[in-house]
Amino acid sequence: MNKESLEQWLQRLECLHPNAMELGLERVSAVAHKLELLPVKQPVVTVAGTNGKGSTVAVLEALLNECGRSTGTFTSPHFLRFNERIRVAGVEASDGEIVRAFKAIDGARGGVSLTYFEFATLAALFIFRARDPDIIILEVGLGGRLDSVNIVDPTVAIITSIDLDHQNWLGESRGEIAREKAGIMRAAIPVIIAEPMPPLELLDCAAAVAAAPVLCLGRDFTITSNAETWQAVLYETGGAQRLLAPQQVGALLPGNACAALQAALQLNVDFSPRQMQRALSKASPVGRRQLQQLAGRDYVLDVAHNPAAIDKLLEYINATPCNGKTISLFSAMGDKDLHGMIHAVAGRFDAWFLADQAANDRAAPAADIAALLYGEGQSMITVSKTLRQAFRRAQSLMVEGDRLVVFGSFYTVAAVLPLLDKDRRKGGA
Repeated sequence: MNKESLEQWLQRLECLHPNAMELGLERVSAVAHKLELLPVKQPVVTVAGTNGKGSTVAVLEALLNECGRSTGTFTSPHFLRFNERIRVAGVEASDGEIVRAFKAIDGARGGVSLTYFEFATLAALFIFRARDPDIIILEVGLGGRLDSVNIVDPTVAIITSIDLDHQNWLGESRGEIAREKAGIMRAAIPVIIAEPMPPLELLDCAAAVAAAPVLCLGRDFTITSNAETWQAVLYETGGAQRLLAPQQVGALLPGNACAALQAALQLNVDFSPRQMQRALSKASPVGRRQLQQLAGRDYVLDVAHNPAAIDKLLEYINATPCNGKTISLFSAMGDKDLHGMIHAVAGRFDAWFLADQAANDRAAPAADIAALLYGEGQSMITVSKTLRQAFRRAQSLMVEGDRLVVFGSFYTVAAVLPLLDKDRRKGGA
């Protein structure tokens, strides 16, 4: 494959491994060592959690870059381009860089079969070695203990919220899931826990592995907030405290933002109030309570795909009322807690637009979601064949002052983003 494009490589990677997902470190670690990608010489921040990883990574990346530290950032999944997953100093890796990395990985793996995500992880490490950023940020894809990014020993570990999701892989209780997330902890390295009520199992794991210090939201760093502002007290080395100036409440959850700020301090990266404020203003992760305004209408895009994430989305909606109708475009994966998600949002929207995703085997049929909505007493439900059709139908109902909330999965948001971009280029929907 000497002249293949990135797109051709990605199509090939989707078919290389017999299973789309296979947890475990042996195979990916063996190839990483063969490529001499381990150990990583830079400080590394690894971020795990059920919800909030993307926004935490976005704040930390923006803050470190504001402070003059170049970052190598690996996230997943992507929305429009695979390149979004690998960034250096906030700029996406080029097609050529990624293809070169894939070629090297393919040549080194021999008979070792790698998943799509494992190829992506190794490509990120390959590019970071070549580009030599000051600090590396790795976002866990699933769980923590057996996720491929865990082949790298972190300098600082962050664990955001812990809720029920991916139970088939991670366990049926918050405690079981916490043990999987705790797998990124190491002896004598700082762990920042941005979960205000962590399962006891998480703290037990931290003690068992002798992670230190263990900094918990609500105990070691704290947040106070009202409808308009939030401020926090962070932990500094030696037990000192740093009071942050009040910040405007926006799309970023304060707990996730503060976990990122706390991580910077644990990396011995100092920051001024101005640098912090600039970083918070720049950190706008795609699809996380993302607000776009077009032709007098609001569009809120959120990848919320479990009841806990939807609760946070509803908090944002309630705190930012609109002048007109609030309607929903919803589509989710069939292996998610559909009943829990629908129950959480029952009665919150003036109309529902649902869609099938014929190309996605994991997607729940729109008719099944409609049945759950009817069971919750909802009406004004429109079912479409595609997300594009559902989006255009929703737009046809909207007038100035209305708001459309697009949520349920990464796939749902990814389908709508290019349609909004197209409308913006045309001068409005």
